[in-house]
This record gives sequence, C-alpha cells and structure tokens, in this order.
Amino acid sequence: MAEGTTFSGPADPRFFTRAGPFDAATLAETAGAELVLPKAGALPEKGFVGIAPLQAAGPHDVSFLDNRRYAPLLEQTKAGLVIVAPAFADKVPAGCAALVTGTPYLAWSRIARLFHPRVPARAGVHPSACIDPTASIDPTAEIGPFVVVGAKAEIGPGCIIGSHAVVGDGVQLAQDCRIGSHVTLSHAVLGERVIILPGSRIGQDGFGFAVGPQGFETVPQLGRVVLENDVEIGANSTIDRGSVNDTVIGAGSRLDNLVQIGHNARLGRCCIVVSQAGISGSTVLEDYVTIAAQAGLIGHIRIGAKARIGAQCGVMSDIEGGADVIGSPAMPFREFFRNVAVLRKLAKKASGSAKNGSDKG
Repeated sequence: MAEGTTFSGPADPRFFTRAGPFDAATLAETAGAELVLPKAGALPEKGFVGIAPLQAAGPHDVSFLDNRRYAPLLEQTKAGLVIVAPAFADKVPAGCAALVTGTPYLAWSRIARLFHPRVPARAGVHPSACIDPTASIDPTAEIGPFVVVGAKAEIGPGCIIGSHAVVGDGVQLAQDCRIGSHVTLSHAVLGERVIILPGSRIGQDGFGFAVGPQGFETVPQLGRVVLENDVEIGANSTIDRGSVNDTVIGAGSRLDNLVQIGHNARLGRCCIVVSQAGISGSTVLEDYVTIAAQAGLIGHIRIGAKARIGAQCGVMSDIEGGADVIGSPAMPFREFFRNVAVLRKLAKKASGSAKNGSDKG
C-alpha cells in the first residue's frame, strides 16, 4: 500500500493475512454448500480473491446474505459469488454464482478463514523475554518481547505468547495456544488451541475468606484453572483458581470481554458468557448454556444444559435445562413479560386516578 493512501473494506492488509485466489469448486467444498453457476456470464478465470459485504463486493469477491432485511442488497450486488439460504437462491442476480446452504453464516465463516488464515507462530524467543532455565518451551513457539516464563512452565508447539505476558510457575500450555499481551497465567493448565485476549487474568486467588474474632482471615486457594481445548477468553476477563476443587472451562466455550468467573465454577462444553456477566463460586453450568450481558449468578447453583439466561438477569437458584429466563430474580420469559404488562396497567391506572383527584381538588 502506497504511503498516504487509505484502505477501505474488510481485511486491511496492514493487519490481516490474505490467501488465494480460490476457484468456486474449492469454495463450495470448504463451505459445505451447493454451487449454482450464474445464469449469465461466467466465473472469473483466475478465481475469487477475497470477501466483501453485498453493497461493496465486486465480480472477484465472495459475499453472503443471512438476514432477510438485507435482501434488497442481494438483488443489487455486484459480487461474483454469494452464499445464501435456499429461500433466497432465486434472488441472486443473473451474473452471480451462488453457494446454497442451510447455514450461510457458518459457510461464510469457513470461507473467510480460508482467505484470511491465522498467522502462524514465528518460532523463537525475543531477546528481552525472561525465561526461567527450568521452563520447557517448544522450539516452534513464539515468545514475544518482555514475556516472563516461570519455573517449570511448559509451552507447547506453535504457541504464541504476546508481549508483556506472564506465564507463571508450573503453568502448562498445550499446542497452538495464543496468549495476548499483558495476560497473566498462574496455577493453570490449558488445552489445545486456547485463545486468551489481552489483559485477562487467569488463576489468581479466588474470593475466599473466613470471619474470625479479629476480622477476615484469608482461606488458601489450592485449586487450579483448567481451560479445555478450543476455549476462547475475551479481553480483560478474570477466572479465579479453585479453592479446593479446580475451576474448569469446558471445551469450546467462549467468554466475552470483561467476564468474571469465581473459584470452583465449572462450565460445560460450548457455553457462552457475554460481556460483564459474573458467575459466582462453585456454580455449575452444564453444556451449551448461554449467559447474556451483565447477568449475575450467585454461588452453588446449577444451570441445566441449553438454558439461556437473559441480559441483566439475577439468578438466585437452579435453572432447569432448556429454560429461558430473564429478570431479577430470574423467571421464565413469558412470566416476566406478563408481569411487566400488569405493572404498566397498574401504573397507568394509578396515574389516571391521581390526575382525576387533582382535577376535583
């Protein structure tokens, strides 16, 4: 890119890698979708070079539609290839090929990763890093500037440790983990392909204390944090280590930025916890639970598989599997909105009565 020019569009080359071009057959195989050739014209001879939104895509770009509100953009797009659900296949312009699938957003994700793969680790240890001589670092790992790696820590193949991160004594990272800058890890065991974004704190003391005659007395926190395979932790999140049991984040789970997980909490597989939510100690989430933003869960409760906790929800007791709850205290969605409707009617009635009384006075 020439000096002084401004890049517009997705995947600014200053920040993102680019692969390709790829032909339509390769893209269809990657996406797991059916290729429908254009009704007019032909596919680009040299293949497709990138991805772009419908309104900005050109003949050599791939785009997608996953929301019917943007259907008018599909009919006007100049994209050479569009990923669509079967219901929109007949709205693809004549000069545009289509990848037809029941899961267009998933297909888009796979194609985006094909064009823009993750940057591999650049093997080596930066000269400014501080590495304990008893630590074990795979020669294919990348250790950035000012990283600290403690005694007997283990860093596996292909890991990337960002600048100023601290990997504490005895911490273990399996292969292909990505640790952002200024992350601290202590008392932790990480599985494969774990991603932790900048500023997160993993494995610090849990919030445990007893009340003595002279005040509070800290209870030793003797557990670990276990992050299973493919877990992703957002920026500035905190996960306390267990007190006597481990704090466990199940395989494939995703934590957003600014999430707090208390000691001994256990999350099952593929749970989602959205920004500013807090889960207190010893609470258990079974598989595929979703916790929306700013929700708070007290300790020592169990949330059943596939339950969904609404935004700003206050959960004070067990939730059965598959339930949808909202409000504080938490209640089923329908009950919550019935209560809201009743309160509105009562408020309107009270307001009318007060106004009539004032008129009579």
